[in-house]
Amino acid sequence: MSRIVAQYVPIEIALLGLFELILSFALIYAMLSAPGGLGAFALAPPKLSHGGINIAALLALTIAGTAATIGLYRPAVCVDGRRLLISATVTGIVAFPAVLLVCGGLHVVLSGHAVAWLSQVIATWLLGILIVRLVFSGLVGRRRLARRLLIIGTQERADRLLSLLRGRGSQLFEPVIMPAGPAPLTFDTLHGQNIWGVVVAGNAATSPDDPSPQGLLLDSKLRGIRVFSATGFQERHLGRIDLDAITESWLLFADGFRNGYVSNAVKRVFDICSSLLLLLLTLPLMAVTALAIKIDSRGPVFYGQQRAGLHGRPFTLFKFRSMAVDAEAGGKPRWAQKHDPRITRVGSVIRSMRIDELPQLLNVLRGEMSMIGPRPERPHFVEQLAKVIPFYNERSYAKPGVTGWAQVNFPYGASVEDAREKLAYDLYYAKNRSFFLDLLIMAATVRVVLFREGAR
Repeated sequence: MSRIVAQYVPIEIALLGLFELILSFALIYAMLSAPGGLGAFALAPPKLSHGGINIAALLALTIAGTAATIGLYRPAVCVDGRRLLISATVTGIVAFPAVLLVCGGLHVVLSGHAVAWLSQVIATWLLGILIVRLVFSGLVGRRRLARRLLIIGTQERADRLLSLLRGRGSQLFEPVIMPAGPAPLTFDTLHGQNIWGVVVAGNAATSPDDPSPQGLLLDSKLRGIRVFSATGFQERHLGRIDLDAITESWLLFADGFRNGYVSNAVKRVFDICSSLLLLLLTLPLMAVTALAIKIDSRGPVFYGQQRAGLHGRPFTLFKFRSMAVDAEAGGKPRWAQKHDPRITRVGSVIRSMRIDELPQLLNVLRGEMSMIGPRPERPHFVEQLAKVIPFYNERSYAKPGVTGWAQVNFPYGASVEDAREKLAYDLYYAKNRSFFLDLLIMAATVRVVLFREGAR
């Protein structure tokens, strides 16, 4: 379990979440213990009737789960005051109906003044979280929590890794670059400079003709400093596969890429249950959307398009029509662009909120798609991209999904380079897929939809 947390959640963020959960419980329990606090609950089942402890735990867990889903524990949000304020405010708004739903599901009956009391709870929680985050942001801003990372190897690969760290890892890593060649460093020097880990970016730093870096790295590793290959570091800490380094041999012998009967059966059960639930919950929204599309422009409400599915088998993907009926006059497929003139007025709204994707729940029920997986691409684009991007076809060994790891980590792509970057995340998912990772992606998708990240 500790490896799972370290794989997807940095230890600093995990500790922050645990501290805030305890703080939330303490604040809520204190409010419940105040005169009239428990009066908000007209009736509670026996398992929640032990004073305010269980009720405080229930509310704290619900609010914390909402915060994690909204993205309040993303490193970039933790140290950015503006994004933190926006995310915390959205969390407070969404947490209110979430608490009501959880209470209703557990048959916890709320009294008449529960609305006012819950508003006070969430406002108090919000104030406490903002104070904690100001302290946390100050620590991270002064690099006290950043991990110093020594990068050695070829300049080209070191620069590439540095560019990636400036994106996803900029809040948690402080890179230090050392050119390839004989290393005049010792473990004591690294320890004195507070080096957390060493990344070997390329073979030049560890060639047989230059054994000194190898000796330094081995000595450092045995003394407690982490040592990574560039490929291993990107996978473990950036959630992507280094496409510049992998080969067929690497894919053949690498851990992961499990595709067993039991895991597929569990995933299928999850797909059926979640797609049915979402269809029931979104049915009124889909009815309103269908009516709006019909009124806004001529043409059908739904749009069927050929996509490449599992092992490249084609299937018809269902969507709400968001473009004019003659969007691809001449029959040549085109990527969607920003401010695409083919998109209708209603289409621009439903695309930005991802409502146009809801009919794909039918594809999930039919077994053509999964809830989580690489996004299915059109056969024309697959054929073109496979010619210029190595291992592009390997993404088809995972069933395509309504949402996926690439979708929650990379914005909408409409170029060969974007497709290559998304492949780095798709291969990571195919290699490391698990039920826990699927749950993380489902939660992150809520954030992507609410904040309209990467919509086009």
